[in-house]
Amino acid sequence: MVKNDGGQLYTIEGFAAGLIMIITAYLVVNATSVYTAGDTHINDMQLEALGSDALRVMDIPVSNDEHSLMQDIIEDTDIGVNNLTFGTTFSSLVNNKTGSSRDHIQFTANVSYRSTGDTIDSYLLNNTRNLSGGEHSVRATKWVIVDELHGNVQPRAVLVEVLLWRD
Repeated sequence: MVKNDGGQLYTIEGFAAGLIMIITAYLVVNATSVYTAGDTHINDMQLEALGSDALRVMDIPVSNDEHSLMQDIIEDTDIGVNNLTFGTTFSSLVNNKTGSSRDHIQFTANVSYRSTGDTIDSYLLNNTRNLSGGEHSVRATKWVIVDELHGNVQPRAVLVEVLLWRD
């Protein structure tokens, strides 16, 4: 026969209550550290939106009966001058800030199109510098309808693709 067996019951009850509190605290701490995809990639989404907006602005015609700047750049055969025009305009749009300083967004832009049959051709439109492989870049794209491309007078859609990154 055990004397004072009521004390053993209090000990077991206290130990069980302690375990329940420790497990509850563990579950609460782990539940509060949930990361969402939006929290971790906000900078990427902002940079992609900035590039897409700049491409849209460049593809808006001044009036209904005129081509947009983007269409003129792609359709014109003087590629060197147009590449410079694209680079200057795009860089101005993405690097513009409200303060006196400018942003440091770098880019490389390409145009891709179907030439003959199933052949896909592309050419460099402009770039601020070449990718070295260590940059974390995002992609912004825009389909542009052109009436003429390299002597072919058939209307077609070309894809303007820009990779953007911050230095």
